[in-house]
Amino acid sequence: MKTSRIPLVLVLSALGLSACGGGGNEQSASEEPLADETTQASIDYAIWNAEQQPPLQKVIDAFNGTYPNIDVQIQVTPYEQYFTKLQTQGSSQTLPDVFTMNSLNFETYAENGLLAPLTPLVEDGQLDPSNYPQALIDSYTFDDTLLGVPQNSQTIAMWYNEQLFAEAGVDTPTSDWTWDDLRTAARTISDELGDEGVFGIATDLTGQQAYYNTILQAGGYILSDDKETSGFDDPASIEGLQFWTDLIAEGASPSVRQLADTPAPQMFNSGRAAMMFNGAWSVAEVQDSPVADVADIAALPQGEERGVVVAGTAAVVSRASEELPAARAFQAFLGSQEGQEILAGEGLGNPAFLESQQVFVDSAPQYNIEAFTDASEYASPYPTSGDTTAWNLLETELLPSAFSGDRPVADVAGELASRMNDLLAAEAD
Repeated sequence: MKTSRIPLVLVLSALGLSACGGGGNEQSASEEPLADETTQASIDYAIWNAEQQPPLQKVIDAFNGTYPNIDVQIQVTPYEQYFTKLQTQGSSQTLPDVFTMNSLNFETYAENGLLAPLTPLVEDGQLDPSNYPQALIDSYTFDDTLLGVPQNSQTIAMWYNEQLFAEAGVDTPTSDWTWDDLRTAARTISDELGDEGVFGIATDLTGQQAYYNTILQAGGYILSDDKETSGFDDPASIEGLQFWTDLIAEGASPSVRQLADTPAPQMFNSGRAAMMFNGAWSVAEVQDSPVADVADIAALPQGEERGVVVAGTAAVVSRASEELPAARAFQAFLGSQEGQEILAGEGLGNPAFLESQQVFVDSAPQYNIEAFTDASEYASPYPTSGDTTAWNLLETELLPSAFSGDRPVADVAGELASRMNDLLAAEAD
């Protein structure tokens, strides 16, 4: 997926806005009208996942219990075309009233002044940012202005197979496991069960699922807070990358090629891996797999510190919406405890609203789902900049040679940081 870059001058001049996150010409938040039960309007709500349409219709039905005269029409566009379509709509002032946003593309729409601030909802008490993980609030804040209501919380935890641990004579993971504990267990299981085609650990080598987390655990960083400098060449970040290279070199993990041929979830769910880092979205997959009855979840092991990235979508409102009060009312309901508990009850994963996460926990009581929900307490926002996709592609290009051992990790990290810094500098121009 490519980040959509909208020409800033074109969009802002079309909307009559100034180039600032808060929106220079916007009236005072306290003066903006908000919807009530008498408000009559028809609004569009754009999403990319067709499977979510029936659960979201239940949210709309509940919303109409309070706002009976606001008609909400869902528009579904496949993910592959979703942001291309939004780019066109943004340039022509025809964005949907409410639409789903991800952190990868958020900054483009925020810096172009296309999103309505949530300030009126916060001031009116309809939205309390403290009800959501701080990392997700940070992900959808631009120039100190909150622009999106978090919808879900996708943290990472570690699945493990109790049966394989028992067969290898290894104690199962605990909440205070360290990197050393994981390494020892993974090596032992691979040594004991390798002849049966079993690896100690298998994890897809992506940033979100694997190395962003271990970089944070080592005390490193991916992107500086001002989004101007890469952290990949920081010594601690290199250590976080080396973690995966070492597991592969020791035979405790499948090789880069093996993981490309057989993704980690397929290995774990078929009993060919004893451990796997994966996100909250994986619960349903494991529940339906052959290892469902022997699987459980633990927090990610600690390095120098605890660390995990969190990502999640948000509901945003077009600043050019002709039905702004109605759109904001629906945005607030999508982020409410009631709205998010409906979605969680329909199996849509871990809600962002903290008090609603118990519904997710209760959805699979046989597993330690709290490993996902508790991670919100120490999670860091998924790293993004104005054109995240550009340097994500560098990761995909360069890091496999480090993980495979074809090149020293420090050399690859240095090249990645240098080229990423060039891209970040270009963003600032």
